[in-house]
Amino acid sequence: MAVRLFDPQTPRAPLRDELAAALERVLDDGRYILGPEVEAFEREFAAWLGTEHVVGVANGTEAITIALRAMGVGPGDEVVVPSFTFYASAEAIPPTGATPVFCDVDPATFVATPDAVRAVLTPRTKAVILVHLFGNVAPVAEVEALGVPVLEDAAQATGSRLRGELTGGLGTIATFSFYPSKNLGGLGDGGAIATADAALAERVRTLRFHGSPDKETFTDVGYNSRLDELQAAALRVQLPHVHAWCEGRRAAGRAYAAAGLGDHVRLPVPADGADPAWNLYVVRHERPEELASALRAADIGARSYYSVPAHRQPALADLGRDAVLPGTEEAARTHLALPMGPALTEAQVGEVVAAVSAAGG
Repeated sequence: MAVRLFDPQTPRAPLRDELAAALERVLDDGRYILGPEVEAFEREFAAWLGTEHVVGVANGTEAITIALRAMGVGPGDEVVVPSFTFYASAEAIPPTGATPVFCDVDPATFVATPDAVRAVLTPRTKAVILVHLFGNVAPVAEVEALGVPVLEDAAQATGSRLRGELTGGLGTIATFSFYPSKNLGGLGDGGAIATADAALAERVRTLRFHGSPDKETFTDVGYNSRLDELQAAALRVQLPHVHAWCEGRRAAGRAYAAAGLGDHVRLPVPADGADPAWNLYVVRHERPEELASALRAADIGARSYYSVPAHRQPALADLGRDAVLPGTEEAARTHLALPMGPALTEAQVGEVVAAVSAAGG
């Protein structure tokens, strides 16, 4: 049995008619940018998250840049960010004029710790980006207790919880991606910024539209970064199903453990107090590329994601040349993503575990 790394189509299949109707509604209305669908999605997603404000933007990367700008980050500032993350988490910092400062992660949970952040704080630190990587949840309150505001990069963690609270409302501001493989995925690119702070939200709205609060007066050099109506309409259809889909992801994680996957690889460890809705199910193994090759030969999806962490990427290597990040290097060397999704069945989990066992995992 083939098992894909991602399967966005199966959970959406029952929604095809509703999705088609939503897209047709936009076509009939004729408004495609910052219209009623975006306004409704922003309200509905804010209510779903339990926060006051959501602002739709074009993608998760620009969401980070705009959120940092709204927080007052600019030239001369430093922003702490984990190096073991998708490159965009760090790439989004230099467009503000600030400098990324890389912190380490716990390789068991793949998220930053208060000690790792504390080790790189300086008087120039303006903000910390905590990445809820693979759906695990970083310790937001503990890091904010260090005296610096936290931006939650929740791109991979829609629906994950920390001590009962959803990601997106744990820090000063949060960013989301609606890339199709995410826990709440669109039919293309999209993103959002969430905050309980009305002033921050208004600043985000200004920055996303060319730095204009009224489309006539331009008070900032901003961005053309807007969630479009078609994406918002599709997201509105899917939003009521996300909690159930997240429970499916959790169930798949439990099924992996029950099927004995932990006898062959090191399973992901939820951070303290976290209830992850696994966007990716990332295990650790001493020979991940050999295991991935064997799994692909068995028609099982598997791949490593961040084998070259952000501080060693060519564009940022000068900034990261002095970074000493043993947890990051360990995670980068050993990690491997296995199939995960809300529709992953126990039979498919069994196929994956059998293939890992047969590969000598």
